[in-house]
Amino acid sequence: QPQLVESGGGLVQPGGSLRLSCTTSELALFNYAITWFRQAPGKEREGVSCISGDGSANYVESVKDRFTVSRDNGKNTVYLQLSRLKPDDTGIYSCAAKTEIRTTWCPIQPDTWGQGTQVTVSA
Repeated sequence: QPQLVESGGGLVQPGGSLRLSCTTSELALFNYAITWFRQAPGKEREGVSCISGDGSANYVESVKDRFTVSRDNGKNTVYLQLSRLKPDDTGIYSCAAKTEIRTTWCPIQPDTWGQGTQVTVSA
């Protein structure tokens, strides 16, 4: 299985911003829908946002108007811009794709994951 690589996490104060990146050297990401998931301590993993191959996107209600997902096909990277962060946004953020059967449109049942990047929102 190809591997996705996330970066950009860190410690930020409430109200702050971060930009997460998801990339790989093994796939042309513009051919795949990418979903961002997060898992908070003691909670189940939840889908945060999904971006299709054409750039259309959807978001879970709790992050609408605060998070923005985008693609830079030239850099083979998908971004998740996190703004107006809250302590409840704390968690490990992972990107994922369905690569066994190339899937360009959201939603997806992913089979390929990154290792995740930690986001901590705390004063």
